[in-house]
Amino acid sequence: MIPVPSALNSSHLKISEFILMGFPGIHRWQHWLSLPLVLLYLLALSANLLILITIRQDLTLHKPMYKFLGMLSVVDAGLATTIMPKILAIFWFNAKTISLPQCFTQMYAIHWFVGMESGIFLCMAFDRYMAICHPLYYPSLVTDTFIFKAATSMMIRNSLLVMPVPVLAAMRHYCSGNEIEHCLCSNLGVISLACDDITVNRFYQLVLAWVMIGSDMALVFSSYVLILHSVLKLNSTEAISKALSTCSSHLILILFFYTSIIVVSVTHLAGRKFPLIPVLLNVLHNVIPPALNPMVYAFRTQELRLSFQKVLGQRGEMSRK
Repeated sequence: MIPVPSALNSSHLKISEFILMGFPGIHRWQHWLSLPLVLLYLLALSANLLILITIRQDLTLHKPMYKFLGMLSVVDAGLATTIMPKILAIFWFNAKTISLPQCFTQMYAIHWFVGMESGIFLCMAFDRYMAICHPLYYPSLVTDTFIFKAATSMMIRNSLLVMPVPVLAAMRHYCSGNEIEHCLCSNLGVISLACDDITVNRFYQLVLAWVMIGSDMALVFSSYVLILHSVLKLNSTEAISKALSTCSSHLILILFFYTSIIVVSVTHLAGRKFPLIPVLLNVLHNVIPPALNPMVYAFRTQELRLSFQKVLGQRGEMSRK
């Protein structure tokens, strides 16, 4: 867990825990939302676990694209698990309190997993760019070593860039209110309780969004512009259709991921008038993509769909025996 800096001793830090109130304005009946949320959570866990098992057992899926998809499944499951157990505890057991170290740790984990998801989308975009625009160089460049280095660099990048978020939040002076009108420890929700200046916190949150998410998004869409430009040069309609079909599922998920981030960011501006909207969208943004990503790939990718059927068929035969 993220430790509270020693400088913030009991004489300076007046509170030792936060209270997560849940969804603003609907506290009395918010527990009814636990049903759709827990269904989404279980779907995310089971679907991503199925993808990992399928990729591991089917040798035909031991390709860079599916290895990146496996990483995405791990990240999606981790992101959903970072927030959902606490949210369900709030709704079912009224367990609203969370210690400061636990809160800052959750804050760090959420930012880290979101950054990893963005980084993996960038890796997947580069994989498709090389496969379509430079097919001759693809086998020698996009190797297992490249995949390992790309994943490691993304983890190091996110670890270094995200760490100042909870550290700066822990350095603030929380002297009075400790009730957070949210289901999770969002950075802006936590620092809004601080009694001292939070300009640095807000500034770094903005810098982090532009440096990490913004740069990934720019590179991803640049890759697809180059892919589209290359594909349209093909003379065969069948070749164009085949090339675009390999990217369609990836592009759908990318558009949903980055659009939802933009929408969540924009709705924070209207948070004072309609506080429920940004909180609800923030929670859904961390739960829906983990459940949606495997389904989109399963429906849009024939190779993966056939592998699902093969793995499930094998397990069905084993259970009958």
